[in-house]
Amino acid sequence: MDYDSISDLPLLVERLAIDGCTPGWVRRRKPLLWARPQSTFEPAHWSYARLRPALLAACRLIGTDEAERRNLILRNPAPGVDFATTNTLVGAYQAILPGEQARSHRHAPHALRVILEAEDAWSVVNGVRHPMNTGDIVLTPGQHWHGHGHDGTQPALWFDCLDVPLVHLLEPMRFEDHPAGMEPVLRTIDESPMRWRAADIAQRLAQAREADTRPDAHFGLTVDLSSPALPTIAIRVHAWDTGWGHAPYRHAANELLVVLGGRGTSRIGEHRFDWGYGDVLALPMGTRVHHQVHEAARVVSLSDDPVMRLCGYYFLEGA
Repeated sequence: MDYDSISDLPLLVERLAIDGCTPGWVRRRKPLLWARPQSTFEPAHWSYARLRPALLAACRLIGTDEAERRNLILRNPAPGVDFATTNTLVGAYQAILPGEQARSHRHAPHALRVILEAEDAWSVVNGVRHPMNTGDIVLTPGQHWHGHGHDGTQPALWFDCLDVPLVHLLEPMRFEDHPAGMEPVLRTIDESPMRWRAADIAQRLAQAREADTRPDAHFGLTVDLSSPALPTIAIRVHAWDTGWGHAPYRHAANELLVVLGGRGTSRIGEHRFDWGYGDVLALPMGTRVHHQVHEAARVVSLSDDPVMRLCGYYFLEGA
């Protein structure tokens, strides 16, 4: 059929479909544009106290020789989600037993871990071994070899965060096991650009408290630990005093919160979550957020804020 001979609009639409085109004026089930961010992901909360026994059960039932990583992926409850925690980030609880090693690999996704319980655990990143102890934040940037081991006497447990869903969307995924199994250690150091020590974080927060008499109305007392080595994930640590309640907000970022101390309640969208040590909260893009602190808290925020800012999408507004 020749387009020049078509005099009927429905017939034109039908012919365009054959040629792989969709007219912009045709009504869709979901529009291409809408007024405000509308994440398909839901606010969610995972209790460390509830899942810690499950993680220890996994330690009894499967070894690091069978599992690439012994972890529990925090899957968002939104319909159709099979692994992601937010639209761009995935989180997981992970454990390693004394004497075990989690063999080395490397991949395109950027990753980090927030250490919840560990003494004498370690990571080797591109041949450099450094400790992983309670309260530390350890980085493993994309395409860096990394593996883990444990010389202590009690299980080591931590929270992993990776930008795997973003990599799936953009499609540059790569993965490779280290040919030696566990990457050889070239040197061992205590201070590393791949590690924020708990003591260093506490010092940064203390310095911020001394210098800042008016904490941010939305985020409170905050230090930014973001690294150029992780260009897709912002790392910020908040110190919230007992009784603090911030100004509610919405912003254009997908965010995970990891609780390193204290207790509180968060209202995220229509949901209310009571949280404590080790818990994880998912704050989808554009969702209204309001925190109330019952006991002085330290909270790690992990978000795709750098991606949103780079693209010019980021905004923050009161809610």
